[in-house]
Amino acid sequence: MEKKFENVSELTTREEYDNAMSYVMQLINNATAQGALSDPEADNEYIREIGRVGHLCATYEDTRMEFKYIKVKKKSPLIKSIEDEMYARSINQKELAKMLSINEPELSLIIRGKRAISMRIAKKLHQSLHIDPKLIIDYA
Repeated sequence: MEKKFENVSELTTREEYDNAMSYVMQLINNATAQGALSDPEADNEYIREIGRVGHLCATYEDTRMEFKYIKVKKKSPLIKSIEDEMYARSINQKELAKMLSINEPELSLIIRGKRAISMRIAKKLHQSLHIDPKLIIDYA
């Protein structure tokens, strides 16, 4: 396999980015044809090269490209913290709603940022999930 972009630490132009993306697609196609991507645990030259050049492309996208039509709403640190606790405790929204003495649709609205967290729910978040009170005050 011929490696490209070996001496490149950063993509600086759109042309370099387009060439790198084309190269990644070629690598993926070749690796697929040879069965090099069939094992999710595999570590081979294709996977390493796709990762290396893919990282260059991702860095270019993060630092130099503006996506006008993609809107990503970041979750508040409080909601992220609630979700992290749910994951750590292996509980779903239905179980959390029961712990907080609210119904599941109300919890869903809270998690999606469509409903404010009341003082009663904030208190239960702290008592049940041990969410930091400062986080609750700052983001509720």
